[in-house]
Amino acid sequence: MNIYKKPLAIVIAGIVLASCNNSQKNESNSDNPFFKASSLAYQAPDFGKIKTGDFMPAFEEGMKQQLQEIDSIVNNAQAPNFENTFVPLEKSGQLLARVNNVFDLLTAANTDPELQKIEEDISPKLAAHHDAIYLNQKLFNRISAVYESVENGKLDAESKKLVDVYYENFILAGAKLSDKDKVEMKKLNEEKASLGTKFTNLLLAATKVATLKVDSATALNGLSEAELKAAEDSKTGSKYAIVLQNTTQQPYLSQLTNRDTRKSLFDASYNRTERGDANDTRSTLIRLAEIRAQQAKLLGFKNYAAWNLKNQMAQTPEAVDSFLKGIVPAATAKAKAEGAEIQSLIDQQKGGFKLEAWDWNFYAEQVRKAKYDLNDNEIKPYFELNKVLQNGVFYAATQLYGITFKERRDLPVYQKDVKVYEVFEKNGTPIGLFYADYFKRDNKSGGAWMSNLVGQSTLLGTNPIIYNVCNFTKPAAGEPALVSFDDVTTMFHEFGHALHGFFASQKYPTLSGTDVARDFVEFPSQFNEHWAMEPTVFKNYAVHYKTGEPMPATLVEKIKKSATFNQGYMLTELLAAASLDMQWHSISSDIKITDANKFENDALQRTGLLLSEVPPRYRSSYFKHIWGGGYAAGYYAYLWTEMLDHDAYSWFEENGGMSAKNGQRFRDMILSRGNTLDYNKMFLDFRGHKPDIRPMLRNRGLIK
Repeated sequence: MNIYKKPLAIVIAGIVLASCNNSQKNESNSDNPFFKASSLAYQAPDFGKIKTGDFMPAFEEGMKQQLQEIDSIVNNAQAPNFENTFVPLEKSGQLLARVNNVFDLLTAANTDPELQKIEEDISPKLAAHHDAIYLNQKLFNRISAVYESVENGKLDAESKKLVDVYYENFILAGAKLSDKDKVEMKKLNEEKASLGTKFTNLLLAATKVATLKVDSATALNGLSEAELKAAEDSKTGSKYAIVLQNTTQQPYLSQLTNRDTRKSLFDASYNRTERGDANDTRSTLIRLAEIRAQQAKLLGFKNYAAWNLKNQMAQTPEAVDSFLKGIVPAATAKAKAEGAEIQSLIDQQKGGFKLEAWDWNFYAEQVRKAKYDLNDNEIKPYFELNKVLQNGVFYAATQLYGITFKERRDLPVYQKDVKVYEVFEKNGTPIGLFYADYFKRDNKSGGAWMSNLVGQSTLLGTNPIIYNVCNFTKPAAGEPALVSFDDVTTMFHEFGHALHGFFASQKYPTLSGTDVARDFVEFPSQFNEHWAMEPTVFKNYAVHYKTGEPMPATLVEKIKKSATFNQGYMLTELLAAASLDMQWHSISSDIKITDANKFENDALQRTGLLLSEVPPRYRSSYFKHIWGGGYAAGYYAYLWTEMLDHDAYSWFEENGGMSAKNGQRFRDMILSRGNTLDYNKMFLDFRGHKPDIRPMLRNRGLIK
């Protein structure tokens, strides 16, 4: 679960795209749908007109236009001021943003070999374009002049913040480097961009190849009839195919009764990118880590983490390390206790084997059932996807913020399963559009994410177009889309990101909505998860898909009581991933890594997180967040913001819970602020004190 952003140049807008298979090159710019803003509602991309051949010409013209716009700024004979420097910067690159937003969506959510080839070609060019702006000495001189001027102190708060953000971003990009070092930085940036794209494409291919093929229904005992039907395969020659999701553990591991099948599924996931074949990612990620360390050294930082955290809420690697280390002992102790309980169950059943990673979820589910008389197959019939979305996710947003939703069937989409909704204020004022893409495909990246097709900005006169992408199993034709409670939580989470984008109220696109620090951006999304179990919300969506009857109170109570179950395991796998991320990005430039697996093993050993039965949520070799997803030295953010979200929710509990009044306060003080305030101050103003980790630890059952 994450917010998906590929920072481009000055203007960073959203993302979107369509399934377009026509690769014929567009010869006429007048025919290219990107060359002017879409005439559809909210400037929504016209997926019915976009062709693969439109992308490269639009990228090339978009970069050309933006560099011309930059030249106009730096060659302005007038003394630099806010209006002649920062305002045109914010307005620059709109064509490039339009094509990039659509391209990023398609290459992540609905890609094909032609789009991947374009992605490989364009990535280094975009990196060079970025450097042509951020390493432009004349442009930095103008930015610096305004930053240091008397005028800066007289600007309104948002404009002053924009100046500060630009100045810091240029410094962190290398604006003060020598000419020689700038040349080296540009070279490294281009290689890094190419390798990031390569990693993503290798991972997608490796995940597809690693699909578990099964010829016997008996080997899949434990799956429901609907799940077995959905797994029927007509593409690979096998009878059934289990497609992998982009995490170590796979959903069906909690259900499969055949231990050999469980091991095969786990191995397929665990080793997907480490087969020594053309899709092996290890040499690619090692080089990425080296490049980042070299860049940090050029900029005077001891490692990449120190460089990357400079403008984050945590600010330093030491603060992150202290935060993670403070959680590890309690998390691993609880995980070991949970493991011992599972081993005891295995022994009682005379299993005759030691608990392994591929056994954990299967037996944990049995322990949960024994303790709470609860299993996923019992609760899934009450979570039909469309009801969860409209009667749960949307309903909660209406109760808290007064907004309403109407499906739009008149707008083209990039894939037939995608649905579009228009969002309105309580008084009927339009806010924007929401695209929902929930089912997994073999040409879609794993995980779940949010981003913008169009960003909010009063300067540009644009309202947000936002999408959520997930990877839920698509049911067989005619069957309902029943999801797990984890999937329900994911829907609430990703829509929390959407709310952050919809409620943006900024003038400048650079500061708008979710364009905030990585260790703040997950705060609104994780906070929104709490409403999934709010009684008035839950009873509105948790109804049986056949009978329409609400979930029985006894079953609801079981879900609540089981909330802290297996939390040692889940927290430890997250900590392991976050620790790996920080250690990969804490190496100095003189360290030579030759074996990614040894580095991973040693890193987990050093932090006390090497538990064979509790593998990292992502291993290094398929950790897309950090090698191709913008979370380098930032995966800790999920835990950091979990601390923020539970502490903020405790304010709601202390002040009457879910209400329009409380929702408006959260909207006014957090969701609508974008990057216009210091994050620590923003939280302090809302909560009344600095972040307190205790609510998070209580929620996970680690303290009373």
